[in-house]
This record gives sequence, structure tokens and C-alpha cells, in this order.
Amino acid sequence: QVQLVESGGGLVQAGGSLSLSCAASGLIFSWYDVGWYRQAPGKQRDLVATISGGSMTEYADSVKGRFTISRDNAKSTLYLQMNNLKPEDTAAYYCTAISSVGPKLTYWGRGTQVTVSS
Repeated sequence: QVQLVESGGGLVQAGGSLSLSCAASGLIFSWYDVGWYRQAPGKQRDLVATISGGSMTEYADSVKGRFTISRDNAKSTLYLQMNNLKPEDTAAYYCTAISSVGPKLTYWGRGTQVTVSS
């Protein structure tokens, strides 16, 4: 059974930092492209950042220069370092894994809340 479990969310003041983690189990982590999406109340779920199995990264324009995505295949863990947080970063953050080998499979975590106060 595949599980993605996010952690590290919380309440922080604008300008502060948070580090999110996503621990994966039940899959061969290195075979998956993984990433972070976020969803604010009443809005659609949007891409934040992705990292491929070969560690190629992609970021939403709104977070470039402030967020850094990384992965540790040995620990089957995905990370998101968020610096200089802004109130508009407030959202539930979700971890996702998409297979890059074999059938196209997509998995989601349950999310972790990030709240940035002004």
C-alpha cells in the first residue's frame, strides 16, 4: 500500500521559513517524479515545485528564489524548504508522486497546512 505522509506545516510570520517533508512508503521512490502542490480555500490546487527521479526541478513563478525542492531517494523522502514566506503562501500543501517507469500511477498525500500571518 502506497503512502505519502506530509509533515512540517504550521503557523509562521511573514518573512519566516518552514521546511516540509513527505515520507513515502510502498513504492520504489527513485522511480517516481515527485512534487508539491498547494490549495488555498476556494481555489484550485496549483503546482508549487516538482523534482524528477534524475533531480531535475521545476518551480512555479510565484515561489522561484524562495522555495527549494529536494529529495533523498535512500530515505524515500521529499522536502520543500520555504523561505521568505508571504501571506499568499497560506494553503494546504500536498505531496504527489507520479511513476516514471511502467504504468502511469499518481499518488497524493493528505496534506499539511501552512499559514503565514502578516
